[in-house]
Amino acid sequence: MTLSVELLPESTVRDVIGLLVRLIESAGALIIFIGAVWAFVQFVTAGVRGRGKVAGFNRIRLSLGRFLVLGLEFQLAGDVLRTAVAPSFAEIGQLAAIAAIRTVLNYFLGREIAQERAEIERGETASAHDSKGLPT
Repeated sequence: MTLSVELLPESTVRDVIGLLVRLIESAGALIIFIGAVWAFVQFVTAGVRGRGKVAGFNRIRLSLGRFLVLGLEFQLAGDVLRTAVAPSFAEIGQLAAIAAIRTVLNYFLGREIAQERAEIERGETASAHDSKGLPT
């Protein structure tokens, strides 16, 4: 004897998940877009004000990298959710490939962000020592 309780038909669940996937992926795309616009405005502002120092551009790149990482995490969440209901082997394979690519991209972006942050902190420490007349 098989007891099966179906709260919602699978087609309804698929439709709801499809809507959620679109919302999550749109949020990820919006985060990346906002980050790119913000970075561009900061870049132009720094150029117009003549503060074209490397440390300033590194801060802009660091912030843009954070937006990219966050946006890619949302994109990956959408991909995982897409395969939540009865995925086929082809969908699982696609998810694995997409997840691998995005994970590698996130890893390298995270590593670059950490390096940029360390450079900025070293620069701030050195300039603080210089401004106090301490040896660097």
